[in-house]
Amino acid sequence: MGFLYICGVDLGLLLIRVVVGLLLVGHGTQKLFGWFGGSGIEKWAAGITSRGFVLPVLWAWAGALGETVGGVLLFVGFLSPLGSLGIAGSMLVAMVTVHWSKGIWNSKGGIEFPLTNMVAALALALTGPGVYSLDHLFGISLPTWFGWLAAVVVLGGATIGLLTRTPSAAPSPQPATTAR
Repeated sequence: MGFLYICGVDLGLLLIRVVVGLLLVGHGTQKLFGWFGGSGIEKWAAGITSRGFVLPVLWAWAGALGETVGGVLLFVGFLSPLGSLGIAGSMLVAMVTVHWSKGIWNSKGGIEFPLTNMVAALALALTGPGVYSLDHLFGISLPTWFGWLAAVVVLGGATIGLLTRTPSAAPSPQPATTAR
């Protein structure tokens, strides 16, 4: 492999990390602090409650921190693959609870955006952050077994949260009114 190929791969990984990481930091801070036109944690927890989650405040914090902290870790390439896994867990829950029923395309609120974020994060979990990362700078390489354990804990936790939801009461349809 030549120098340009190696630099190109590492620059590509950096580009994906920066864009996905920063967008997820923004997305998470909307939920945590109400930044960028977001709801803040209280309204976010109320939304989680309406989706039937048991312990909704716990899941609201888990999702918001998964996006925010996961985004920061991904952005700087630190403690890989933990940031990627936090993002993947949050995106899995978002796809199942909010976007799945709306189809694939984002224009209709479908799974396109969270699926793209999840796949990009998981791809970076598999490839590593590249040489332009804090992991590389400090010589950090988490053991493979630890990455797999973290994946089981995070994605297993997201699955448990999804499976323990109670069916939420759908609003009853309102009768149509006609002008007389």
